Amino acid sequence: MPDIIELLPDNIANQIAAGEVIQRPASAVKELLENAVDADATHIQLIVADAGKSLVQVIDNGKGMSETDARLSFERHATSKIKNIDDLFHIRTMGFRGEALASIAAVAQVELKTKRGEDKLGVLLHIENSVVTRQEPCAAPDGTNISMKNLFFNVPARRNFLKSNAAEMRHIIEEFIRVAMAFPKIFFSLVQNGQEVFHLDPGSHKQRIIQLLGNHYSSKLVTVKEETDYMNIYGFAGKPDSAKKTRGDQYLFVNNRFIKSPYLNHAVMSAYQDMISKDSFPLYVLYIDLDPSIVDINVHPTKQEIKFEDEKIMYAFVQAAIKHALAQFSISPSLDFSLNADIQQLDAVNKPFNIEKQQQAASSGIYQDFTKKNQAHFIPPDNNLKNWKDFYIPATSPQTPQQILPLQQEGKKILTEIPFIQLHQAYILAVRENGFILVNQQLAHERILYEKFTSFSKEKKAAIQQSLFPQTIHLTPDDALLLETLLPDLQELGYQIEQFGKHAYLIQGTPADIPVNNDKNILEILLDQFKHAQASVELNAREKLIRSLARQHAVKTGDTLTQKEMLVLIQSLFECDTPGFTPSGTPVFLEFRKDYIDKMFEKKS
Repeated sequence: MPDIIELLPDNIANQIAAGEVIQRPASAVKELLENAVDADATHIQLIVADAGKSLVQVIDNGKGMSETDARLSFERHATSKIKNIDDLFHIRTMGFRGEALASIAAVAQVELKTKRGEDKLGVLLHIENSVVTRQEPCAAPDGTNISMKNLFFNVPARRNFLKSNAAEMRHIIEEFIRVAMAFPKIFFSLVQNGQEVFHLDPGSHKQRIIQLLGNHYSSKLVTVKEETDYMNIYGFAGKPDSAKKTRGDQYLFVNNRFIKSPYLNHAVMSAYQDMISKDSFPLYVLYIDLDPSIVDINVHPTKQEIKFEDEKIMYAFVQAAIKHALAQFSISPSLDFSLNADIQQLDAVNKPFNIEKQQQAASSGIYQDFTKKNQAHFIPPDNNLKNWKDFYIPATSPQTPQQILPLQQEGKKILTEIPFIQLHQAYILAVRENGFILVNQQLAHERILYEKFTSFSKEKKAAIQQSLFPQTIHLTPDDALLLETLLPDLQELGYQIEQFGKHAYLIQGTPADIPVNNDKNILEILLDQFKHAQASVELNAREKLIRSLARQHAVKTGDTLTQKEMLVLIQSLFECDTPGFTPSGTPVFLEFRKDYIDKMFEKKS
């Protein structure tokens, strides 16, 4: 039998290895930006075309490379960072494995121009499919200019798995932000299809955070700074009122390297306990400096997952630093002994308890019963108790007999002319012929709005209500890019939004017959959810948009509803095609049948 094991050709082996490092254009962006940082550059430009599928180019003013180093840099495991095995445990640079350029050259067409300060001429390299096709001297400024063109041109199957340009561009911006946020003293710029998206001048950490995340955070950050012999932690945490419903704007850096650590994220969240709701997420940008020998960053190809020598100490330090920062800025909860202004307007507070009222109260039966000794077990036969049922009639409902129509899903008959009871400003109790139903008011309204938005299409666009006072919304560059991709669908759903300067938009109109809300806030939350929310199933952009809009426009838990509002809500719910469940499958109402209730109270013989 002939031997069957063969060594793979270098180009095939490189393509397989590249799959671990270069998964999409954003992967190359990360590696090239980090190489520029390691070259001590102070000015770094990122240029992309077609969301990185056609071009990813990074230009820096760093140290540059000699001709020999430039050629060797594209060989696998070629690195200037590692001389012996001990160096792996003292890593302070961003890249060190020597796989990035080799991986890029295996799946793209690469052009490199580089020059050192002491050299008169630089070197030009063209590499395709891991093969150097051109090498010659060239005139070039100090530093490195590297272009990656036609990603996955030689692996069509991999290219077919790339997402839309808008989705791939968001990944690129995400990687760009992570590197730029870690090095605020370096100038960074990002140009997409000839248009400058970011222009970040050197500055402080806070200035860079505001440049990247938006000016609205300038007054919502508290300083975090703790220094110990074991580690230093510094950065910023958001005030509780800036917390969001999605897990965005959370950045953790260890020795200037962005990492993902659910363990340390839990430490931050625990510091906010009782200060924000359980379904909210605070902003934080934290930088941790510690001895590289007590952290292992070589556990994942992307170097975003790391291991600490003592995780419990790290957890305690991070939690304590956040708590201390919030306490220093008087954010921690405190007892408030001041009387609410609404309470001060009540008759019981602002009217004096004069002698006449005191005598009237003292002569009442209730006062007499409660002031006598040993009367806790005794309930006198008071005729006033005969009207006890009146306590269960809502104050806003008319004192008339209830007229109940049977609630049947098939005929979509609903309750009319009946007082509804709102429980805990969250649920609506509606009596029906053979029991009652308990409706979640927010989920019910979500279902109603979802079906209304879904009914709109390119043939049947939503009616637009022109805004009397149009609102202006200022966005970060990445949010502006996302909004641009969503504008066609938003217009079909009833939004009229126009560009109003760079990264600014004017909300000229909103969907008619939809509750009036803070449309600026709704759009900001919508964009945040669209970026960060993880759906359990793969949903297209329009479906995600409709679900998010329905969620934002719906009445919320805590909203007080009138009898008319509850009636309209219940009627509209049972006119829906699928009244029983939200789009994600959560029950909207529970039904309690009389026979079931009777069984609950049956005596056990």
